Amino acid sequence: MTSGTRAAGDNPPVRRPGRVVSTLAELVARLGGELVGDGTKRVSGVASLTSATADQLAYIADSRHRSAISTTHAGALVVGPGERDASDLPRIVVPNPQLYFVAVTRLLHPEVAPAPGIHPTAVVEDGATVAPTAVVGPHVSIGSGAVLGARSVVGAGCRIGAGTTLGEDCLLHANVVVYHDCHIGSRVVMHSGVVIGADGFGLVREGERWSKVPQIGRVLIGDDVEIGANTTIDRGALDDTVIEEGVKLDNQIQIGHNCRIGAHTAIAGCVGIAGSARIGRHCMIGGAAGIHGHLEICDGCTISAFTLITKSIRVPGTYTSATPFMEHREWARNTIRLRQLDKLAQRVRSLERSQVDTLHDEPEGDPL
Repeated sequence: MTSGTRAAGDNPPVRRPGRVVSTLAELVARLGGELVGDGTKRVSGVASLTSATADQLAYIADSRHRSAISTTHAGALVVGPGERDASDLPRIVVPNPQLYFVAVTRLLHPEVAPAPGIHPTAVVEDGATVAPTAVVGPHVSIGSGAVLGARSVVGAGCRIGAGTTLGEDCLLHANVVVYHDCHIGSRVVMHSGVVIGADGFGLVREGERWSKVPQIGRVLIGDDVEIGANTTIDRGALDDTVIEEGVKLDNQIQIGHNCRIGAHTAIAGCVGIAGSARIGRHCMIGGAAGIHGHLEICDGCTISAFTLITKSIRVPGTYTSATPFMEHREWARNTIRLRQLDKLAQRVRSLERSQVDTLHDEPEGDPL
């Protein structure tokens, strides 16, 4: 075991936002953009148009928010070319204000990693390897044979199972659980309550009882993945569950065993993905959507919120199946009619056949 022990009173391993003061001219020199107005204007943070103060920078994404410029108390703005002359405030003009604002936020509010070392209350089992630059917080448990990479931070109360590997520059917030024999890439972020590698829901009927199918696969997570609070990713039954590089998962998502999520796909909160589903690269899945198991969704698909996908999608595009809400009485009437659709369809087919038969029975030509 490689370790460095910190004093009990040291800060817990949670990255904290710092605070940097910069002039607009310095920002432009670092990040690019066209400076309009006073380049010596100093800003010490970012905020929204409605809440920003005189020492903060705000941005406007498009013309729909132009009206908020006249009432903002921000000291400076980031705007697109269309809003270049919409304000007299000092401003930076860029093609993509939102993306630029992200870069500015990282500069003005940098993450500050705590001092490396292992907290005295942590338990690191024999055979585990912890990089000297890693941070292991209070009451963390690291299993035998686990590997924790350089500069990774494991927050209070986390469990890293035996044989699991964690890459470099990862951040696990408090109370994350990664089961045994999983592989986590570099620069992975997991928020509190995440569970990686729990057993998949594998059961077979044995008479009147259920018999559990052993789940002997792993979870493999690529580089630059972020996983939201209380999201769960089950281990494979035989093959591995795979989350490819750059995937972004929101809070409270369930990913079943043997699923594969393609690189750079983004999935919003409360989505449920059943076992053995394969989702392509660069997909976007809206909140509370449901994906049946054993199907495939091709690259580049967008699934709208609350949509239920019950069969494979082979052609990229946007897919939607949610029914808009309505007043309850109207919904009840429509539901009754929906139940009658099959009978109605049969009647229509019967009428169509009767009409065809009638046409066939008519004499040809002029009877006179």
